[in-house]
Amino acid sequence: MVMPDHVCPFGRRALDLLRRQGFAVEDRHLTTRAEVDAFKAEHGVRTTPQTFIDGVRIGGHDDLRRHFGLKVRDPRATTYAPVAAIFGMAAAMALAASHAAFGSMLTPRAGEWFVAMAMCLLALQKLRDVEGFANGFLNYDLLAQRYVPYAWVYPWAEGLAGVLMLAGALLWLAVPIALCIGTIGAVSVVKAVYVDKRSLKCACVGGNSNVPLGFVSLTENLLRVAMGVWMRVREGG
Repeated sequence: MVMPDHVCPFGRRALDLLRRQGFAVEDRHLTTRAEVDAFKAEHGVRTTPQTFIDGVRIGGHDDLRRHFGLKVRDPRATTYAPVAAIFGMAAAMALAASHAAFGSMLTPRAGEWFVAMAMCLLALQKLRDVEGFANGFLNYDLLAQRYVPYAWVYPWAEGLAGVLMLAGALLWLAVPIALCIGTIGAVSVVKAVYVDKRSLKCACVGGNSNVPLGFVSLTENLLRVAMGVWMRVREGG
């Protein structure tokens, strides 16, 4: 489909894949809705693009990948990729900031910045769709189940604590927030996963994620607790 208001991304991807596989491609565009509907009716298909090799219909983009023996991502499969991306980026940012500030990447401040930046990035993911986050969070968080508005407060509290810890300011406020949400979160994960043996998705990276609730979610919360304790000790309080 190549229309004024829409160019099919899967068509682009299929075209690129065929060329990378060494095929000479005759690229036929469907430029109107009428052409699309007629094409689907003619070939008895529900989607476009459709690839034909030597006159034989292979199918859509995913079918084409399977034809070449390539992996096709299952959108319903559980994955830790979003969490890995967030923590990886937080680590890179913290090391870069430490190098810029102190001339060395490996400093105690880099460790603090890593946790604080991770909290900010995680909060940002939740704030993109607070409703979706809250729906997932209410599935297992013990405080949110007792006081529902907490599910909407949580992303803002996490972000606030992360920003204040990043700045090293108002720690009298940031530290209790981190300790509170981290402790409640850790206890909630332990109960849901290890006591009740429930198989749930973690709301840590926002709504509609396929990150499984479990060890990684527990580690995130324990990092918040450790950060709160560390900063309280460092400040002598």
